[in-house]
Parts: sequence; C-alpha cells; structure tokens
Amino acid sequence: MTDAAETDVEDARLIAASELPGVPDEFQRLWTPHRMAYIQAGPQVLRDACPFCAAPHRSDEDGLIVARGETAYVLLNLFPYNSGHLLVCPYRHVATYDQATQEEVAEIGALTQQGMRVLRRVSRCDGFNLGMNQGAVAGAGVDEHLHQHIVPRWAADANFFPIIARTKALPQLLGDVRRALADAWGD
Repeated sequence: MTDAAETDVEDARLIAASELPGVPDEFQRLWTPHRMAYIQAGPQVLRDACPFCAAPHRSDEDGLIVARGETAYVLLNLFPYNSGHLLVCPYRHVATYDQATQEEVAEIGALTQQGMRVLRRVSRCDGFNLGMNQGAVAGAGVDEHLHQHIVPRWAADANFFPIIARTKALPQLLGDVRRALADAWGD
C-alpha cells in the first residue's frame, strides 16, 4: 500500500457524526463493545457460575489475570470503573473477609500493595480507591466470592458522563491494560 493510500484509509476512519448512517445529529458515540457480553448475559451469568472461581482455570489472557500468588490472584475487572481497575481474589470460594485465612489475608494485602505500585508506575495515577463490598446489600456484584477492588484515580478522571449519562469513558482496551500491568508486575 502506498503512503497516499494509507493516509486515505486513516482519514476514512475520522468521520464526523453528521456523516454517519442514520439521522444526522451532533452527538459523538462512545463505542463500548466489551459491555455487550454483560448486557446479553445479564445477571444470570453471575448466578450460574462464579467468575472468580472460573478465571484461574483459563489462560491469563482469557481470564484477564495480571498476577498469580499462592492463595490469591489479581485480575482486571471486566466492567471497570476506570482503566486499570484491578480485583484481588482468593482462589478459595469464600464470601467475606472474616472467612479468609490469615495466609489469604496476608497475600491479598501484599498483592494489593504490589498492584498499587504497578498501577502508579504504568498508568501514572494520582491516587486509588480501595474497597471490599461484603454482600449484595453492600453493593457486591459477585457477593459469593471475596474480592478487593483497586481503582486507580487521576486528578482529571471525573467528568459529566457518569453523572448525567451513566457512562464511563475508558481510554484503553482491557487486553492492552492487562498486558502492560502483567509485564510490569515483576519489575
């Protein structure tokens, strides 16, 4: 392909919203195709099988696993609040923090610290939200399997989308984020 042809292909990808098929308007679209799996499966997928028990049996890429420890592991949240949103889970299927063994608690803590260091280095985030929602009433989407959230935050990551449109703009694909974090994990 010639340089001119490559430029034409790149230019063809940059189309104003008013030129898209359908009724012309001035809205730009945020395409989030990874959400379709969640929409189509609905909440039933979480009742049929525990995603945190299934993930360790997949390849790291397919399970979105960033790092594996002895009693716990780290994976990307499939439906993240921000790019790089990590979850730290014990391999064992326990629902609440007080059911975890001392070894699991220690490793969840160590993996959380390492996750924060890696996220800070790779994504240059300004801070974090850490937390565990214990039980459905407390907001846990998967309330049967303990997991800790590590959500990287940036000074400018808040905007009007979540407030008025219940939409979160994520600038990176999950596979790209997983690869960058997994590559930096051992550094």
